[in-house]
Amino acid sequence: MRRRSFAAVLAAATLTLGLAACGSSDDSEAKPTDTLKVGVSPVPHGEILKYVQDNLAAAEGLKLEIVEFNDYIQPNVALSEKQLGANYFQHIPYLEEEVAAKGYKFTALKPVHIEPLGVYSKTVKAIADVPAGGVVGIPNDPSNSGRALNLLAKNGLLTLKDGVGVKATEKDIVANPKNLQFKALEAAQLPRSLEDTAISVINGNYAIETGLKPATDSLALETGDDNPYANLVVVRTGEEADERVVKLEKLLHSPEVKKFIEEKYQGSVLAAF
Repeated sequence: MRRRSFAAVLAAATLTLGLAACGSSDDSEAKPTDTLKVGVSPVPHGEILKYVQDNLAAAEGLKLEIVEFNDYIQPNVALSEKQLGANYFQHIPYLEEEVAAKGYKFTALKPVHIEPLGVYSKTVKAIADVPAGGVVGIPNDPSNSGRALNLLAKNGLLTLKDGVGVKATEKDIVANPKNLQFKALEAAQLPRSLEDTAISVINGNYAIETGLKPATDSLALETGDDNPYANLVVVRTGEEADERVVKLEKLLHSPEVKKFIEEKYQGSVLAAF
């Protein structure tokens, strides 16, 4: 009995090891998927990509998997860790900031659209009416906070040092005649800040997601002229020529997508091509 039991156990263990080895071999030989997985902000990036997926991709033989993110950090983490084949949520100044801070080996492709940054309020009806000492909500990431300060400066609420451009910080404010108080928040939180601020400067995608219409609801709005904040597809460096990426780029810059952006967003999102 003991001999038979030991033999049975030994045989079972050998079989288990054999199956595990076979499983390991199969995993190592797994073929890469032909589907391009793209990380996006839900609006408008996800909506634009869904239009491509539903109306244009099949004719090009392109299969897409759309993965939505609700912040600006995780899409680059996921791309770096090869959980995604591409992402579509950011502009060049933000990408440069991320690369400098985290060492990502990423390449940006061609601009697709611009989400104009806007100034919004629940209480103030015009920029000139912003009260003295008012609290102003701005994004807390450096590229978008500099962008927000530039928009406020262009609308006469403050003055910045000459030449600071998109890298402006609160330290670069040389005149603040209304003694505005700045409250830096994660970009996704800014629409909810409107209850607690005189005005908030909100990224276009988060404004649209919460029901605001940048073209009509904002007190001030960026224009598309010489705007460096066009959003685009980003891939790992060296994968720009991936056939799936090339097909996606072709479709995102097609007349059909341009028409979709113009008709759906009515000036709240601008085609950048």
